[in-house]
Amino acid sequence: MTRRLTTEAPPDVSLTAPELAGVAAVMSAVGVTPAGPLTSALIAGGRSNLTFRLGDGTREWVLRTPPRTGRTPSAHDVAREFRVTTALGTTDVPVARAVAVCEDEAVLGGPFAVAEYVPGRTLQSGADLTALDESILDAVVRELVGALATLHAVDHVAVGLERFGRPDAYAERQLKRWSGQWSLVSDGSFDDLASVVSERLAELLPEQRSTGIVHGDYRIDNTILDLGASGSPRVAAIVDWELCTIGDPVADVATMLAYRNPAFDWIVGESSAWTSSHLPDPEGLAAAYESAGGVPLVDLDLHLALANYKIAVIAAGIEHRRRAGSGAGAGFDTAGRAVGPYLEASLLAMRS
Repeated sequence: MTRRLTTEAPPDVSLTAPELAGVAAVMSAVGVTPAGPLTSALIAGGRSNLTFRLGDGTREWVLRTPPRTGRTPSAHDVAREFRVTTALGTTDVPVARAVAVCEDEAVLGGPFAVAEYVPGRTLQSGADLTALDESILDAVVRELVGALATLHAVDHVAVGLERFGRPDAYAERQLKRWSGQWSLVSDGSFDDLASVVSERLAELLPEQRSTGIVHGDYRIDNTILDLGASGSPRVAAIVDWELCTIGDPVADVATMLAYRNPAFDWIVGESSAWTSSHLPDPEGLAAAYESAGGVPLVDLDLHLALANYKIAVIAAGIEHRRRAGSGAGAGFDTAGRAVGPYLEASLLAMRS
């Protein structure tokens, strides 16, 4: 995985030698013993959980753990990520092999999960994207939507995720969850607008017509790509599963489309790959997903409204952590600017 590495991490996001020794002990307990003392480097790009690349001089892994301050309930569930990637390891969905999970906060001050390192590229910025040949980029888009359709085709009961989440009333549960998160992270600036959005959503919630595993945060920079010397790219792994649950796959597609909003650049703090004009517009991506065998996109506008609301709350949560003094890197100083545009986009989708 070739995400950018932050070598000068602030003290609250650095892993000390004793902490790394504790991580090594957890790994050894499941039969994966590092060949020597672990080293770590913070991988930039995460806005909710912290992600570190670990190494012992021979092998590499990735560790995910919540921020040490400014957490909100249920927003940083690395144990949940571990459970779903373990289950998906038996399917055609590309995931990094899960190694270990530790919920004893005495080791790092919070829970953490370790997975195998997956080599490849993560396209985060617009510059990353435009560096690709057009033919390669077209193939990448097909692989992206194809991987999402593959995920949605998985029988969650057959892979042991029958209790991973309620299969019904997904939109209702999402609205309740994100409205609850809003009450925790809002600074009051957009409370009136958020209330209008949530009230209208409550009146227009779409009926659930399909059920499957929902990633919850799907876009190009939450995948690791193998671009291949042969010119045949593939998705090597889908990452960042902390919002995954059982629910309506149409909502997953809607979230992917909502991230195409240019306001997403404020959340990541740069011109992002996923907002690039070199990618298909939302309508083109939706058509590509259906062509790849995905579920019928019934009531997509209403799902888009809910997705935009969710992203507004996520942006407010990043701003909340900034105010709490937690987190570092691009996006933490600008994510708050995306809250209003995403709330407006939610209203617009409900007028469609």
